[in-house]
Amino acid sequence: MIVSASYRTDIPAFYSEWFARRLATGHAVVANPYGGKPYQVPLRGEGVDGFVFWTRNMEPFRENLIAVAAQGAPFMVQYTVTGYPRPLEPSVVAAQQALASIVSLARQYGERAVVWRYDPILYTSLTDHGFHQGNFAQLAGALTGAVDEVCISFAQIYRKSRRNLDLAATQHGFTWRDPAWEEKQALLEDLQVIAADHRMRLTVCSQPEIDGPAAQCIDSKRLSDLAGHDIAARQKGNRAGCLCAESRDIGAYDTCPHGCVYCYAVHGRETALDNYRRHHARNTRLAVP
Repeated sequence: MIVSASYRTDIPAFYSEWFARRLATGHAVVANPYGGKPYQVPLRGEGVDGFVFWTRNMEPFRENLIAVAAQGAPFMVQYTVTGYPRPLEPSVVAAQQALASIVSLARQYGERAVVWRYDPILYTSLTDHGFHQGNFAQLAGALTGAVDEVCISFAQIYRKSRRNLDLAATQHGFTWRDPAWEEKQALLEDLQVIAADHRMRLTVCSQPEIDGPAAQCIDSKRLSDLAGHDIAARQKGNRAGCLCAESRDIGAYDTCPHGCVYCYAVHGRETALDNYRRHHARNTRLAVP
């Protein structure tokens, strides 16, 4: 089984001590996001094939990576760096800090260990087509030779995302829109050229409407390469167009206090901040009981 930590929240950035305690214990308890009883996910032993970590800041988590490697489990990192203006991402680490972290991880664990995510692509008066072209090229230039894949997606506007975007737009004086797929396709093609120029394969996460190589974010092939042996995992995506290998996620919604205005995993930053403040590393599960 592959453990995902976590597409529901940023465990490496905010919950490093909790993960360390859970790893030492050998399991985590996960609140069922669809209702029902909590369930237990093993974190060590023969049943754990590897880990996929999702983050915008891996630095607080580096000791945990050493511990995971010591127990013989392969891991890969889905590392998001977008470099958006602060009104859209009020508390993520600076792009240069995140880029340096990726380069450091690649030197220590190899370029197959990290996938750069430029995700999600959001169209606003602060981040138009030209912004994305220039910004993506600058970030890609800093990561040349450190990663071999960049994963993108275009922002999916859920009801809570729309509400949070509207609130931020009013507060900070920008506008936003969700353009037609034809416009998104045109940007994708521009970004593909830039990625190729920097020796990266561009993939698209869970958006079959876009004509581009589909991503497998929970990537059993990449984990197999890192492990040096085959990791067999059936494909079991989370939504339409998702090609991820089967995994168990140990995170919880409404616990990431980054405050990104487009985020699908929180209803609002104040809720996430409250849950973060109430959390204790001794808890067996990440979600507040």
